[in-house]
Amino acid sequence: MHLGLSKIDFREQTAEERYGVPENFLEVEVRNPQIQGTGRSQFVDYEIVVKTNIPAFKIKHSVVRRRYSDFEWFKDALERESSKVNIPPLPGKVYTNRFSDEVIETRRAGLERFLQIVAGHPLLQTGSQILGVFIQDPNFNRDSYR
Repeated sequence: MHLGLSKIDFREQTAEERYGVPENFLEVEVRNPQIQGTGRSQFVDYEIVVKTNIPAFKIKHSVVRRRYSDFEWFKDALERESSKVNIPPLPGKVYTNRFSDEVIETRRAGLERFLQIVAGHPLLQTGSQILGVFIQDPNFNRDSYR
C-alpha cells in the first residue's frame, strides 16, 4: 500500500524573521526575592521585570519590587475593576516556615505565573487602570488607589 505524501514547501527564513523583534512580545519575570525588615515586621519582596513592545505598556523595560500583600491588593483591585475577566488565584498564604528557601521559591513561581496570565490578558492590557502601574511604576503606592 502506498501512502501518497504530498511535497511540503519549505521556505528558508529570512534573517529578519529569524532574529528580528517579534511583532508583539511580553516577558514578565518575578525574581530575586529578598527578606526585608526584622522580627515581626519581616516580609519578603520580589523583583518584577517586564520587557515588552506592546503599546498598552508605557515602559518597554522596567524593574520594580513588590511584596505579597501588594499582590493581594492588586488581585482585589483587578477583580473590582473588571468583572469580565476571571482573575487567577494567587499562591496561598503561608503561616509556617514562610522564610524558608522552598516556601519563598514556591511563592515566587506562583506569583510569576499569576502575573504572566494577568499581564498577557488582552482585555486587562487595554482596559485596566492598575495593571501597568502595578507591574511597572517604581513609585506605585496602593494607598493612592483606595
